Amino acid sequence: MIKEWLDSYKPGNKEDATAALREIMQQVALAGLYRAGFYEKAAFYGGTALRIFYRLDRFSEDLDFSLLADDPDFTFSPYLKAIVTEFSSQGMKVSVREKEKKVATNVQSAFLKSETIWKELVLDAIVPGQGLQQTANIQIKIEVDKHPPLGFQTEEKLLTQPFSFYVKCFALPYLFAGKMHALLFRKWQNNVKGRDWYDMEWYIRTGVAMSLSHFLQRAMNSGDWASRSITAAEFRALLSKKIDAVNMDRVKDDVIRFIPHREKIAIWSPAYFHDLAASLKLDAEEVRL
Repeated sequence: MIKEWLDSYKPGNKEDATAALREIMQQVALAGLYRAGFYEKAAFYGGTALRIFYRLDRFSEDLDFSLLADDPDFTFSPYLKAIVTEFSSQGMKVSVREKEKKVATNVQSAFLKSETIWKELVLDAIVPGQGLQQTANIQIKIEVDKHPPLGFQTEEKLLTQPFSFYVKCFALPYLFAGKMHALLFRKWQNNVKGRDWYDMEWYIRTGVAMSLSHFLQRAMNSGDWASRSITAAEFRALLSKKIDAVNMDRVKDDVIRFIPHREKIAIWSPAYFHDLAASLKLDAEEVRL
């Protein structure tokens, strides 16, 4: 089935095939988690959720989840076997390992890695002779927030591959809030993530109204906002300051490999994002917790 699924993407080269296979692996992993009852405890969010269920037109890398309630004793271990079993049933070999952390954090991580070689996926039908004996070297990080900022709503979204099942996902206003929290407060110094800016553009152009309350809970949870209230004007001031501070060349360089048409970001500049931000919708003028 994986072979036919990969062919449905009509990849023109090995890079296209890699992006397609990563997305296929993401969906198979979601299926394995479904069989294990994972969505009774957690909800899917982040860029990959936006790509798979809300038709964002860029590829994404990781699988991000939030528990539905605080659980410091949560462990991902019981669900990892279900992921491996699901891949095996689809004729693909993978390995999964939990990340060992020297310092305890609220986020538990695991890494899913392909152990299948390209020839077994008949890539020679797509790009003859290009590294067919190599392992399809794809690694997907899976993260679960055990101490999540709450105040979000979810919805059940249908996935029809590798079979029909439902995934509990953050609703769009709360996905948007999580994205804006990441865009404004990532602790990466100069290593900016252009995908954040691409996704923000998508939310604004789609007309999604961001949950200001959930943004506030995330900002307080991460220690980036001390007050228990925030106004729309304060949020917009944070965004304006970020637009002026970011290195736009680095923003573009990061996102290029994830999007189908590079000309879409030719217009990007601080002036463009200031104008775009004027159209950003919020669901409240002020919130207090």
